[in-house]
Amino acid sequence: MMNSKALLALAMVTFGALSAANAAAGTFVYCSEGSPRTFNPQMGSDGPTFNASSRTIYNRLVDFEKGGTKVVPSLAESWTTSKNKLEVTFKLRKGVEFQSTPWFKPTRPFNADDVVFTFNRMLKKDHPFNRVNGGVFEYFTSMEMDKLVTEVKKVDDYTVTFVLSRPETPFLANMGMDFASILSAEYGAKVLAAKTPEKIDLEPVGTGPFQLVRYEKDSQIRYEAHPKYFQGKNKIDKLVFAITVDPSVRSQKLKRGECQLVAEPSVMDLAGLKKELSVSVMEREGLNVGYLAINVEKKPFGDRRVREALAKALNRKTYLDAIYQGQAMLAKNPIPPSMWSYNKATKDVEQDVAGAKKLLADAGYPNGFETTLWYMPVSRPYNPNAKKMAEMMQADLAAVGVKVKLVSYEWGTYLDKARKGEHDLLLIGWTGDNGDPDNFLGTLLSCAAVTGGSNYSRWCNKEFDKLVTEARQAPDMKKRTELYTKAQEVFKRELPWVTLAHAKAFRAMDKRVKGYVMSPFGTDSFYGVEL
Repeated sequence: MMNSKALLALAMVTFGALSAANAAAGTFVYCSEGSPRTFNPQMGSDGPTFNASSRTIYNRLVDFEKGGTKVVPSLAESWTTSKNKLEVTFKLRKGVEFQSTPWFKPTRPFNADDVVFTFNRMLKKDHPFNRVNGGVFEYFTSMEMDKLVTEVKKVDDYTVTFVLSRPETPFLANMGMDFASILSAEYGAKVLAAKTPEKIDLEPVGTGPFQLVRYEKDSQIRYEAHPKYFQGKNKIDKLVFAITVDPSVRSQKLKRGECQLVAEPSVMDLAGLKKELSVSVMEREGLNVGYLAINVEKKPFGDRRVREALAKALNRKTYLDAIYQGQAMLAKNPIPPSMWSYNKATKDVEQDVAGAKKLLADAGYPNGFETTLWYMPVSRPYNPNAKKMAEMMQADLAAVGVKVKLVSYEWGTYLDKARKGEHDLLLIGWTGDNGDPDNFLGTLLSCAAVTGGSNYSRWCNKEFDKLVTEARQAPDMKKRTELYTKAQEVFKRELPWVTLAHAKAFRAMDKRVKGYVMSPFGTDSFYGVEL
């Protein structure tokens, strides 16, 4: 048997050989946390989908500065807004090439036709691609973009105007979000003519820095650098997503040199990773919230007293220690405290077992009731161990007479079923997409978001909805802050969620990785990254 020094020496040689092989081949391996639901970000709402599609394959008209929330040009070089705020005109970048793949060879560069095609697919019910692959555009509908955008006009080949039904202050920031990724109209016409329209979402073509080579579900995704990328060919020749659901396994793969960067390392592994000479750990305050969504359309959760009883039954502070290892703060409001318009004055619900029992008795459930609690099968920054949290909640709720059956599904199925409202209680969360409060309050809690599918509590409150709608249209931050502050008061009064945590976000990587910057939005981009 080898002694410990010999084993260490062998491990270092093995690590060096693996790393050298990857570097020599120009290959970068990313240990991701889950499989994408689709390769079309128009139809996604989760980090694994966006990382695998919008962050690699596609671009948007505008983007956010690396590591920040400032809107910067991308496929659009510039933009102007009319005096009445009802028209936003984009001047498009010339000479942007679409990817050439085994399934599609473009004959022209990106132009206005692609922008019109992309947004009309989501906007127009009679568009030939509107119902393809289910036709659910969760963000677009939840944000009421279908009501806001009345027309997408091609002015000329490199000018597009969006006509709006009302002023919308966060419109430009929304256009930098993943759902606004630009598809190829020419590719759409090809697959439609071949009577295989579903391929547009399964065999993607974009203008982004990487193009898809192969996808093995729940195993890996392989990309290669787009040689004609408009910002310059990436320094990584090949990018591999090694899909690894277990966060501790991801960390072990990093230590062994099997990947160069891991998504969402387990907080239990952070101390050990920080001791590794070959590994660096990055962290930043997360623009996120983890929560328990209470489906108000299911009995008995339409009764506010029952929702408050659930909140009082849960010992949320113990979750911070057990689940987050102190790397999170207790969530009081549906937006994180670092976000402007955060309401410091709202009163949180404290654990009160006796109070919870009384509320249940007052609501007609003196002996409690039976229900189901769904927990995520993957680790997310806002909840690194949903199964363990569900088990702790199960025990807390049993103490007030609520008997809970725990349920989980594969990640894509979990999201699809939750979007349809099939759950009773649901562990879920959100990481912001653009730095605007509407991205939380409107996207997650508006009445439109019930139809869109991102309002998992299925809660439609007219008072709350009016405040959020007015805030979206208000011209200045002071007025918007006043309205969002009031909206948070309504939220705390009605309790459609039990807010759980605002967690720090972490990434761990090989120390040779250069050019990687953590995004405030919780996604991972690899353009500009190298070993």
